[in-house]
Amino acid sequence: MPRETTTPSGTATPRETAVYTHGHHESVLRSHTWRTAANSAAYLIGALKPHMKVLDIGCGPGTITADLAELVPEGHVTAVDHAPDILGKARATATERGLTNLDFAVADVHDLDYPDDSFCVVHAHQVLQHVGDPVRALREMRRVCRPGGIVAIRDADYSAMTWYPDVPAMDDWLDLYLRVARANGGEPDAGRRLRAWALRAGFTDITATAATWCYASDDERAWWSGLWADRTLASAYAERAVAGGHTDTAGLDAVAAAWRTWGAEAEGWFAVLHGEILCRK
Repeated sequence: MPRETTTPSGTATPRETAVYTHGHHESVLRSHTWRTAANSAAYLIGALKPHMKVLDIGCGPGTITADLAELVPEGHVTAVDHAPDILGKARATATERGLTNLDFAVADVHDLDYPDDSFCVVHAHQVLQHVGDPVRALREMRRVCRPGGIVAIRDADYSAMTWYPDVPAMDDWLDLYLRVARANGGEPDAGRRLRAWALRAGFTDITATAATWCYASDDERAWWSGLWADRTLASAYAERAVAGGHTDTAGLDAVAAAWRTWGAEAEGWFAVLHGEILCRK
């Protein structure tokens, strides 16, 4: 059943049931603060104009948000997230970079508290994989986007992630993550579904692309394997994996060890596939 949440205006509205699988443990933020517009929103950058008004949904610690604000210096970015605490980090990121063309609010993507046709661009990075009803979320994004504007979405596709060499317990990691994410109400293979969801939400002008993150150098492998090993042992994801009966502490230890084994492989290589869509209203 839908839960109720309170919008910035204080109005109670239904919220679709879904849980943010990762939480905001330091190991999660280690990944999120690495993200930039260049490495996470390159498909959108060419469409941005200096005057644009942008809504950034699921802003997290705000590193992509801050880049978007710099790319629209005569415009404005409104950054929203469902988690109030993380907005403090996003505000701090903007302050550290001397940016003033931003504001921040708590929001539920299923019921955005903004009038129709409010924004030139609506952007969401790694959001739809975690929501209870991605089609409803896209309809809301379409509603608040101005005619002629753009809704830009990018999401990973977990089952399409691939790596070398084969470390058997890495398959256990993927299987575990898929089960935990789906039990939380999300769809971890969102990347391949973005275009289909957008069509169901009423978009007709959709440009669908794909892009990757790749981790292969010694430093990249150490960073990527380390944050996932730490996330597996101590994070909201780890807690939910055990509490939901998907594994136990021994299982988490084995998966974390597999990540560190892979990270130590001199020939190691890991690719993350993302689906991307630019939808014109």
